Amino acid sequence: MSAPPVSAASAERFDTLGYAFAIGGAVLFSTKGIFIKLAYAHGVATETLLALRMAVALPVYAVIFLVLARRTPGILGKLRGWTLVATMLVGLLGYYVSSYLDFAGLQFVSAQYERLVLFTYPFFVLVLGVWFFGDRMAWGVVPGMVISYLGLAVIFGWNLVAEPQGLFAGTALVMAAALTFALYQHLARRQMKIIGAGIFTCVGMSTAGIAAIAQDAVVHGPGNLASVDAHTLGYGLALGILCTVLPSFLMNAGISRIGARATSTTAGIGPVATAAIAVVVLGEAFTIFHAIGTALVIAGITLFGRAERKALVTG
Repeated sequence: MSAPPVSAASAERFDTLGYAFAIGGAVLFSTKGIFIKLAYAHGVATETLLALRMAVALPVYAVIFLVLARRTPGILGKLRGWTLVATMLVGLLGYYVSSYLDFAGLQFVSAQYERLVLFTYPFFVLVLGVWFFGDRMAWGVVPGMVISYLGLAVIFGWNLVAEPQGLFAGTALVMAAALTFALYQHLARRQMKIIGAGIFTCVGMSTAGIAAIAQDAVVHGPGNLASVDAHTLGYGLALGILCTVLPSFLMNAGISRIGARATSTTAGIGPVATAAIAVVVLGEAFTIFHAIGTALVIAGITLFGRAERKALVTG
């Protein structure tokens, strides 16, 4: 029996809701740097902040894992031996190593700049794919890459003159975060084909969470997380719920309604939202150089995405 026809009005409402989910997820993801900078101003250590974020998110992913395991007969049989070890290692790379590098970088650079640097990680995905994973080079994406890095160079130059302290270290750390996350994406794709995206995410995130909590216990003492003050706990809750769990569900809801391609078009809202919130909440500067640099980065990554999709279709 065929489905009843959908009116134009109901289709419009459906699409509007899907875009609302996607935009909401992008905006919430973009607030991560804001909360990290606020926590640093409060004197919270990087290890403690990352551990709190993971401790908040862990129970959620544990419940999801149990639900998926019950609904997917035989999945636990696949999740053993090297498959389990590889999933845990890849999860550590993407959710722990990359996150820690990003958190550490935010000690030195602004939330706006960090978001823009991370925003260019698809370039690393492409380069790593061509160099190590047998992907085909699409030369049509090069103009977008050049434009984006020109935008980063504009903001980097402003920082070099106005706020140079820690700029090179912060940029290197955030770039390393983008690079390791790009490598994670290639490796994760292979594991997801075996056990599925949901189970992979739960196992990878749980492994990273345990590693982050263990690191904090080693560096700051076993009882450190239990003794944090209310402000620190609040930042951890915000990072775990508002910047990790909730936006992941919103983005997935957006994808289910409007598709992955349409959802990806809302990603450019993230750096803009970060800039606006950083100026209002953190008092970060936003000059004509920031405006030009941000516009160039977003324009470049947009051109890059279009060229890459065209190459995939024609290639």
